[in-house]
Amino acid sequence: MVLAAFALASTAASAGTIDARVRSQLQKLTPDERLEQRCDIEAMDRIGAAKNGFRPDKVIAYAFGDPKLAGTTLKTRGAVFRSRGEWYRLSYRCEASADRLAVKAFKYRIGGKVPRADWAAHYLYD
Repeated sequence: MVLAAFALASTAASAGTIDARVRSQLQKLTPDERLEQRCDIEAMDRIGAAKNGFRPDKVIAYAFGDPKLAGTTLKTRGAVFRSRGEWYRLSYRCEASADRLAVKAFKYRIGGKVPRADWAAHYLYD
């Protein structure tokens, strides 16, 4: 997938919603880029709200494999997220609205910590 030229920070009030600033940034992207970024924001929001000790500040949908795109649904088993300076494996399925700005359904599973020795091979960073 294409990496967006800018980072999007999530300031959602609740899962499934985004503020006007983030919405404006997302609308500048192609539909496929918008879907990936919107789903990554949703992953950060959900993981952060789960009270499991994680504080995600970055999600990459394609670190360990290409996501699968079908219309407005994105599935990935090769995602990662960063929390407190460490990277963790992540898989998710994200279904969005036709404009790809609202998340209609989202499921995720957190995997193990990515060893630092593997970071460079997958373009992960501090």
